[in-house]
Amino acid sequence: METNVHVKAPPVQFTETAIAELYRLKRELAFEGESFLRIGVKGGGCSGLSYLLAFDKKKETDREYEVEGISVVMDKAHLMYVLGMIIDWENGLNNRGFTFNNPNAKETCGCGQSFSA
Repeated sequence: METNVHVKAPPVQFTETAIAELYRLKRELAFEGESFLRIGVKGGGCSGLSYLLAFDKKKETDREYEVEGISVVMDKAHLMYVLGMIIDWENGLNNRGFTFNNPNAKETCGCGQSFSA
């Protein structure tokens, strides 16, 4: 019996510093087996939608990807909002945290954590 498996490229990219920070968080918080990195959007924020980046369990509506050895899940309805996005980690004096460079955003707020599509 042959299965038809398609490996899809992840819809988002991570910089090296973001990958390193995700591994650090995963190690520090001791996530096990069924924890996936969830990427998506949610309503709210000063521009209408906010980014979602958290460790979570997989849901029925999720698509699963692998990025540099990290299992990533995303609700398929969120794909159109984040396709092509680059996620970075900044650790400077003025800015510390994940940043999102989203080519689908029509407007982005000053904090960089919310956008409108």
